[in-house]
Amino acid sequence: MAHDIIIYTDGSSRGNPGPGGYGTILMSGTHKKELAQGYKHTTNNRMELMAVIAGLKALKKENQNITIYSDSQYVVKAVTEGWLNKWIKTNFKGNKKNPDLWREYFELSKKHNIKFKWVKGHATNFYNNQCDALATNAADGAAHTLLVDEGYQPEEQ
Repeated sequence: MAHDIIIYTDGSSRGNPGPGGYGTILMSGTHKKELAQGYKHTTNNRMELMAVIAGLKALKKENQNITIYSDSQYVVKAVTEGWLNKWIKTNFKGNKKNPDLWREYFELSKKHNIKFKWVKGHATNFYNNQCDALATNAADGAAHTLLVDEGYQPEEQ
């Protein structure tokens, strides 16, 4: 019997922009997997979105029923309120942020049945708090463990 998959995600950035990281926890039945990675220079929103992407990329099978819990209004509302579909149709006109990651998420999302649920950050949700710890520990990692966020584009000055 197929189990539904639950994914908890969180992103962190020290300075925003600054060193950042994501934390992701995937759960299905009795299985649980934790993912985390830190980056040298990025933003909080990029890490929130990267946490979702990392969770989806870790799945081995397609056509899964997935519930993603995130404390990011930016990520949850972009999907649930249809902003992302509009951004895709207009090719991110108006200098919308993070088109590289949104396109990657969009392609991954076509392979599954995904529901998003917003959770209050830094509150009483055990798994959200665990993801926060994974994300901040990754962001605070030793410099040699931090990757370059290739798609990050600094604001025009």
